[in-house]
Amino acid sequence: MLMKVVVMISMPDEDQALFDGWLRTKQRKSERRRSQDPHVHRGLRFVFYGRMSTSGYQDRRAARFWQMEIAERLVDGHGEIMDSFFDEGCSRTRAWHRRPAAARLLAALADPERGFDAIVVGEYERAFCGRQFEDLVPVLEESGVQLWLPEASGRVDFADDAHRTLMSVLGAQSEREVMRTRNRVIQAMRAQTCDQGRYLGGRPPYGYRLVDGGSHPNRVHAKWGRRLQKLEPDPATAPHVEWIFERRLAGHSIAGIARTLNERAVPSPSGSDVDRNRHRSDSAWSVQTVAAILGNPRYTGRQVWNLWGARSRPHGLTCGYAAAGSHSLIRPPRTGRRRIEVWPGSAIGWSGRGGVCCSAW
Repeated sequence: MLMKVVVMISMPDEDQALFDGWLRTKQRKSERRRSQDPHVHRGLRFVFYGRMSTSGYQDRRAARFWQMEIAERLVDGHGEIMDSFFDEGCSRTRAWHRRPAAARLLAALADPERGFDAIVVGEYERAFCGRQFEDLVPVLEESGVQLWLPEASGRVDFADDAHRTLMSVLGAQSEREVMRTRNRVIQAMRAQTCDQGRYLGGRPPYGYRLVDGGSHPNRVHAKWGRRLQKLEPDPATAPHVEWIFERRLAGHSIAGIARTLNERAVPSPSGSDVDRNRHRSDSAWSVQTVAAILGNPRYTGRQVWNLWGARSRPHGLTCGYAAAGSHSLIRPPRTGRRRIEVWPGSAIGWSGRGGVCCSAW
């Protein structure tokens, strides 16, 4: 204020008026620039990325809320979140370009007018697994976009060795968590199927239907009202399955069996369960459909778990079968221990009572 007074004293009135007008113009231009670019005085422009693994067992609103809450606390005082990208039903092991929201975010990084300066994530495992972080770093460096993580207490410095080491350790831990959970679930499923003969879900085979199987062995699930399910012959379709086995035992070809079923207008598996087969337009019987029924070991009364084809089964991996009697058999009364050959010269077969060799399938 003192300098302005001195200038006013030393300036003529006309010069002072010109100076005041120039000063007001500069102030208006500065205010106009701030209103057009709000991020200049609000800090960095962030976009939030989040993810949830499943869509049927998680609440999207709850999952997004807690991740967004952590992200907002992390960027508080440094900027504001302008947009969000959230993947639903995507495993962390899936690469970024194979996740819908993450793929859109990658496409936005290539746009010079992207409208954001940094990406913030609420938890490392929500975004990365294994070497996914290392694969993303070159893309972020090329676009000049920062990455903020709570594990790094803010911005990740791509040039800092300590930060790179931390990200590598987190990536290994994230991948290890997936493998540990997967192994535990697989072993539990194997025990429930092979030792208890439990039905673990999936579409019931043609000729069967799902019925109540008693109270759930898990007390917490039982309190919620959940109950077990088991397979039972369907009165509407089980006779057709028995007829298929009888005709095959009598020496009829698979093509002939399929043709006779179509001539009799017998509903096929897709035609008898339209709600689960909306993607199928043709409901006629085919050779492959009849062969699949003849080669399905579930018709022996055994529950099947971890079934692989002989060509696709990894080396050393075995299939698990429950003890006989996990559910009722659908078979002709005269099959006994006879073996049904699905394809001539093939090793695929069906046995009415005895054990089923895994290598035979």
